[in-house]
Amino acid sequence: MAVDVLIAEDEPSILKSLDFILRRAGWSIEAVTDGEAALNAVRRSQPKVLVLDVMLPKRSGFDVLKHIRADAALRELPVLILTAKGQAQDRRTAEELGADRFVTKPYANAEVVGAVRELMGLAPAVE
Repeated sequence: MAVDVLIAEDEPSILKSLDFILRRAGWSIEAVTDGEAALNAVRRSQPKVLVLDVMLPKRSGFDVLKHIRADAALRELPVLILTAKGQAQDRRTAEELGADRFVTKPYANAEVVGAVRELMGLAPAVE
């Protein structure tokens, strides 16, 4: 069964927050806590969007993104990169590797929901 959003985040409080706000927005969620599991879950679950932290155990978010963009079957998957505030180099690297959107932590819930809606091709939510 395909899920709407796959979250790859190793910080429990951030993962819980993302899971809550995205479920509340009406999407089905799967979550993993390391880069290796993220790649496996992308292949298995075929999510509509991947929310990907940069700093993950086993395989970095950048490494996961690089593998996704190199795989013809996964290449078109929309990827939202999350990283710590103020990491300009992370933003450049994410863009070079083909990230579709980029959100810095700490983030506003509406910013994440809006970015996921956009990556799914949905109209912005009415406030």
